[in-house]
Amino acid sequence: MISIEGLKVEFGVTPLFDDVSFVINKKDRIALVGKNGAGKSTLLKILAGLQRPTEGVVAVQRGVSIGYLPQVMVLSDTRTVMEEAEMAFDHIAEMQARIEQLNQELADRTDYESESYHELIERFTHENERFLMMGGTNYQAEIERTLTGLGFSREDFGRPTSEFSGGWRMRIELAKILLRRPDVLLLDEPTNHLDIESIQWLEGFLKMCSGAVVLVSHDRAFINNVTNRTIEISCGRIYDYKVPYDEFVVLRKERREQQLRAYENQQKEIKDTEDFIERFRYKATKAVQVQSRIKQLEKIERIEVDEEDNSSLHLKFPPAMRSGNYPVICEGVKKAYGDHVVFHDVDMTIHRGEKVAFVGKNGEGKSTLVKCIMDEIPYEGKLIIGHNVQMGYFAQNQAQLLDENLTVFDTIDRVAKGDIRLKIRDILGAFMFGGEASDKKVKVLSGGERSRLAMIRLLLEPVNFLILDEPTNHLDMRSKDVLKEAIRDFDGTVIVVSHDREFLDGLVTKVYEFGGGRVKEHIGGIYDFLQKKKLESLDQLQLSQSPTAVSAKGKKEEVAASENKLSYEALKEQNKRIRRLEKQVADCEERVGRLEEQVKELEARMATPEGASDMKLYEQHQQLKRQMAAVEEEWEAALTELEEMA
Repeated sequence: MISIEGLKVEFGVTPLFDDVSFVINKKDRIALVGKNGAGKSTLLKILAGLQRPTEGVVAVQRGVSIGYLPQVMVLSDTRTVMEEAEMAFDHIAEMQARIEQLNQELADRTDYESESYHELIERFTHENERFLMMGGTNYQAEIERTLTGLGFSREDFGRPTSEFSGGWRMRIELAKILLRRPDVLLLDEPTNHLDIESIQWLEGFLKMCSGAVVLVSHDRAFINNVTNRTIEISCGRIYDYKVPYDEFVVLRKERREQQLRAYENQQKEIKDTEDFIERFRYKATKAVQVQSRIKQLEKIERIEVDEEDNSSLHLKFPPAMRSGNYPVICEGVKKAYGDHVVFHDVDMTIHRGEKVAFVGKNGEGKSTLVKCIMDEIPYEGKLIIGHNVQMGYFAQNQAQLLDENLTVFDTIDRVAKGDIRLKIRDILGAFMFGGEASDKKVKVLSGGERSRLAMIRLLLEPVNFLILDEPTNHLDMRSKDVLKEAIRDFDGTVIVVSHDREFLDGLVTKVYEFGGGRVKEHIGGIYDFLQKKKLESLDQLQLSQSPTAVSAKGKKEEVAASENKLSYEALKEQNKRIRRLEKQVADCEERVGRLEEQVKELEARMATPEGASDMKLYEQHQQLKRQMAAVEEEWEAALTELEEMA
């Protein structure tokens, strides 16, 4: 569909990439990866025809249409959501106008036997068939399905786009591109402004899409679920892997090890040759050999090694004062703007050391509750912040609070304490501020770079309660790994507002779901929550399908069969969940038994004269008690859920 030959792009004298060649075939699902600044967005612009390469050819097959979603775009605010989405079908409106014109001409003419009249009939028939094939009669339903899938409610369809945030307007643009059904979709960070449900909907859409997809994304779960091919831009070249991202990571590691071995061998060869030249440069008897070695050295094609993978760098939050047992307690909290109630009757207790996620559709109040906890906005109800809580807050606009006149290095140097100051360069490198980038002034950084810098600052501040509002939007996968490991090892309390499933997986143990003005607690990780949501939706479907709702007699049997099948699927899912809960209850009981034995042993040792004065034993005793309380709480939640499902 698209052939790229000998592509070269230069900014100034430095080539961004050189001699790049590959082919995009129908049904390809390509993840375009590489470090920030490698040229991913530039390559998408060239494929979209918006930027010309310095050299090379991009050949697009005749009749192939391309849809391109950039990271940032200028949007019009003169239409409603529905009117803006309908622009995707401008070509159908034009076709409909032509058909009406042809129809009118057929009605006006009376030369029924003439050749031109028959030609007119054929033209009308052809245009009408094309119109029907392109969905001319039902595109309105398709628009509604797509907008709903991307998170819009029917009440939003008539609202002007000017009432929506930039993120929601980006969704409208995405909807328009998807509705046009181009042969090749080019998507630059499409998930940045989507919630989890919308991302899952987009995954399903792209899997069913009949054309090719090329996307840039830092959402690992998303690209693993959608793509079947990975193209990496590195050191000005591309490496094409016919595998999904997770398999690419393994193959890339093997390739890098081979590169390193080849590089080390070549460096040894170069050094030996240079030593020979230096040793015999001024000996007449060796002049021929020296000249031969010099020519040999000039002909060597130098091997470049990919940049060092800094995702293995370990960051730790500095130690902070221990907080009280309950950093946040909400009782009947409500927030409303006039008649619009964002949420009400929020009852929530977050225990010290817990890592929880706030999830839900955009606009359901996740960031609003965070602002209530931060005491930035007024609210109704009771909200208590625990004893000795030291908050670290990363907001989506956090980057705007940085001192623009400082350099990147100085920004971090001012908050770094102790031994960590010796590793500032390494830390900056891990977050893509290596080399000269660390000497840039903050005022010349892009929005994404500022967000990353603000995140590094937060990582180095001594806090015991972290609140992170969409922390991964501008981080690449390696930086996200560094951040995730640091949060996982953090011994304080964490609230993460995020739609990134891969980031939340293995990090949080409790999920708070925001929706319909309520906040619902779910015990377990993010994938436990998602699985539970699918089960709930099956139940809702089962309730909504009723034989009495079908008036046509011939349809009753079909509906009943459909319900039985759905009931079976729901029952199968429910049985799986019951077995998992039973195992969880049994595991908890076993863990409590082991912990009780350990507590008894410790108490026996503490009862001796030697143990009575050993403070370490008391600390171990307290730690075991805390572990036992957490396991008992998990046991109680699992048992309660099990009883409800019985």
